[in-house]
Amino acid sequence: MTIRLGDTAPDFTAMTTEGEISFHDWKGDSWVVFYSHPADYTPVCTTELGRTAALKEEFAKRNTLPIAISVDPIEDHHGWAPDIGEVGGTDLNFPIIADPDKKVSELYDMIHPGEGDTSTVRSVFIIDPADKVRLILTYPKSVGRNFDEIVRVIDALQATDRNPIATPADWTPGDRVVVAPTVSTDDAREKFDNVEEVRPYLRFADAPSS
Repeated sequence: MTIRLGDTAPDFTAMTTEGEISFHDWKGDSWVVFYSHPADYTPVCTTELGRTAALKEEFAKRNTLPIAISVDPIEDHHGWAPDIGEVGGTDLNFPIIADPDKKVSELYDMIHPGEGDTSTVRSVFIIDPADKVRLILTYPKSVGRNFDEIVRVIDALQATDRNPIATPADWTPGDRVVVAPTVSTDDAREKFDNVEEVRPYLRFADAPSS
């Protein structure tokens, strides 16, 4: 199955380190960062899960729930959790899905074909409160993810949902934004502060407060 931006994230039922969940019911009206890691007791994955645990408050500020998955069994997840806490400095505080039959991994196309094994690559799905897939990232197994970028993308998605804007290259919260092409410059000057028309199709403005 190929998942594209704007698709409804497939629902599933699975066992996690926090018990069995039905995905859509579990997420409710939250945003979700759903990501896969190749295997338990591996170095890069340990750092990634530890980083996710440390970001709990930042995710909560954004109404976002993290959840991870690998094809290892639940016993391995529980056994690995103390290492994650010790290495990352924060106890595991979000669920990890056990997917030994690979049903969820295959549903989300997380298995890299031609790699000679059935472990998952480093896929990331950001899913909105309406269960729509809003961002997809896929890293090779050897490259750890940039979680500052994942948080930044959530900020950008939420900002552009609230107002007719886009975010320019390297944008971070507080930076100036781009006025959407659907808004005229005159209307933009009524709606936003400090509108600058660089080109007729490129207008910068101060980021709205809400």
